[in-house]
Amino acid sequence: MNIHLSVIPLVSLIAGVLILVMPKLLNYIVAFYLIAIGLIGMFGTGHFHLH
Repeated sequence: MNIHLSVIPLVSLIAGVLILVMPKLLNYIVAFYLIAIGLIGMFGTGHFHLH
């Protein structure tokens, strides 16, 4: 059984939920999201393959 997990949509989902739950932390959540997406893009680890 192969599971293909994409990191970018997962990070987006977590950021969206955190913004809904804690709107006062919007600046920090957006900053963390941008840093995470930048690191994922730089290191090219957008997909993990689990077997």
